[in-house]
Amino acid sequence: MPNRVVYFNGMFVPEREARVSIFDSGYLYGETAFEMARTFNGLPFQLRSHLERLQASLKFLEIDCSFSLDELERLTLETLSRNRSTEAEDVDWHIRHDVSRGPAELYLPVFPESAQRPTVIISCWPLVRNMGRFAKNYDQGVEVIVSSQKSLPPHLVDPRAKTRSRVHFQLAQLHAKRFGPAWPVLTDEAGYLTEGPSWNILVIRDGVLHSPRSEEILHGVSRTITFDAARSLALPVQETNITGDFARQADEILCTATSFGLVPVVKFEGQPVGTGIPGPWYYRLFEKWKLFVGLDFVAQARNYSGRVAEWELREQSATVC
Repeated sequence: MPNRVVYFNGMFVPEREARVSIFDSGYLYGETAFEMARTFNGLPFQLRSHLERLQASLKFLEIDCSFSLDELERLTLETLSRNRSTEAEDVDWHIRHDVSRGPAELYLPVFPESAQRPTVIISCWPLVRNMGRFAKNYDQGVEVIVSSQKSLPPHLVDPRAKTRSRVHFQLAQLHAKRFGPAWPVLTDEAGYLTEGPSWNILVIRDGVLHSPRSEEILHGVSRTITFDAARSLALPVQETNITGDFARQADEILCTATSFGLVPVVKFEGQPVGTGIPGPWYYRLFEKWKLFVGLDFVAQARNYSGRVAEWELREQSATVC
């Protein structure tokens, strides 16, 4: 029976017992910085980079969680260690950090002084279901459409800060559902592609890997890894304004995120990308990704896909108990 725990404001508590107040600023205002990391072969990948970005987001929100990078890293590793025994040894994990300002100022009188501090949560979630369901995308590719929902202009909210104020991403996903299993990419006010919900888009055309400009998007950790992989393969990288028309004439389009690494786009706005199947650069970059993370995570996802039903049944049984 699963018995996962989370770090919650100085304590390790059962996952199902962790509760955030309805008066928490994260709930009321979306005033929460967060990060999603993961493990490969059981080891946290690029954890320090994620924690550095978390601290940058906290600085942007003017939240002092009182933890140093070293302390956050130690607590993260302890949280992961306490949860490992709830899954088989070959199961990798999502690692999530959520830090809000804590109780909203208006409601401080109902909280004891000891609780008037930021809310800090570190949790782990096994990747069996997420990646098992995702596995087919590595072989079949995904379809991307341009959402009618715009990105938040960088002069209003810095996109480099990863916060829970993400209703624009949710609206984009709701829009995409009307067109079937499509992934939505947002655009800026001028119509240039920016990013998808929790992933970066990259366009390969005429022997160059093109990315939306950094000032318009979240600086994805996996995006940086893909840049490094491309340069190691002598594939030039260029940040530029990307129109929908430019993307429609691409040789290949890729999506990248920490959770899934790299996935090919085979349709853009209903039209085939390149030959309509995953292209050669995708496979070359994926080989570099495997070397970086020390794991064939596509093979792992395929393995998980055959275990999803059993895993879900176990989780449901634990919930009933």
